[in-house]
Amino acid sequence: MKRYLDPKNDLVFRRIFGEHPNLMRAFLNAVLPLEPDERIVSLEYLPPEQVPVIPLLKYSIVDVKCCDERGREFLVEMQMQWTTAFMQRVLFNASTAYVRQLSRGENYHLLRPVIGVSLLNDVFDRASDAYLHDYRLVNAADTKQRIDGLRLVFVELPKFHATGTGEAREIWLRFLRETGIKEGAPEELKGSSDELDQAFVLAEEAGYSRNDLYAYDKYWDAVSTEKTLVSGKTAEAEAKGLARGMAEGMEKGIEKGREKGREEGIRIALQKLTQSGMTEADAKKMLGL
Repeated sequence: MKRYLDPKNDLVFRRIFGEHPNLMRAFLNAVLPLEPDERIVSLEYLPPEQVPVIPLLKYSIVDVKCCDERGREFLVEMQMQWTTAFMQRVLFNASTAYVRQLSRGENYHLLRPVIGVSLLNDVFDRASDAYLHDYRLVNAADTKQRIDGLRLVFVELPKFHATGTGEAREIWLRFLRETGIKEGAPEELKGSSDELDQAFVLAEEAGYSRNDLYAYDKYWDAVSTEKTLVSGKTAEAEAKGLARGMAEGMEKGIEKGREKGREEGIRIALQKLTQSGMTEADAKKMLGL
């Protein structure tokens, strides 16, 4: 019986999508919301750029950079968990790649679009059921008007659920999400395309050395440690926020009680003065109201 490794792991993801441009091309054409005339014909890999590391997430981000025949750059990242800093990192990465296309003095018309593709094994938009999010620079009054250049696409894998349509996007996302679970794979998808069959072969455990498998396990250990640290930091921040909120609430409550006490005291004093025969106007004047 064949045993499969998880393609979301750093080692396997790079083996499949970082060493075989035909597989990356097929994957991007399937997953990205591209128009027919925007489909990628060929790809070549580019050296990765130096991008900022998110604290606590050293091992959770895997990135592959490539360029197609039109000069468009694709920055593909596999992200194991979400933090608010990740969105800024993706924007920084794409913006840097866009700016560095030009040398000093070159014309701006030489610039080509940069598309950041983030595959998330986590959820960041809990207000929406959609698993694919396509961000562009658009006119707020008319979203059909847009400025081409930067585009960010996020795919939340936990939200993805197969519907049995047999579409290329569904097939590739099933491969990415289900392969490696209990060392199995959705083998019923085999035969869908030559590229997918090749990806299945590259995910087979038998194709990895003992040292590879050691690195594979160490990666999961590192990711688990990061998740524990992030959860701890989140819980600590929530606890501090709760304590601060309770303290502020108590302070406001005490102040509100004092205010009500003052109002009640004035009401009683005013009532006694008027009962003694003093006019209400004189009583208020005496009380400084």
